[in-house]
Amino acid sequence: QHPMRRLKRDPLERAFLRGYQNGITGKSRDLCPFTHPTTRQSWLNGWREGRGDNWDGLTGTAGLQRLNQLQHV
Repeated sequence: QHPMRRLKRDPLERAFLRGYQNGITGKSRDLCPFTHPTTRQSWLNGWREGRGDNWDGLTGTAGLQRLNQLQHV
């Protein structure tokens, strides 16, 4: 039996992942597309996380692997 997989991601989780992708690729936090405070905060949290991984040298394949781990939690 497979554990139930959510078909639709939580919008905040999606915002976090999109922020993460922007952060790890070195894009500016000013590119945050969200205006709703909670969603925006999620995006910025993801961005910060991505920036941290970017500074740790986790760009390229290591960064992608980390992104996959985040997506499959």
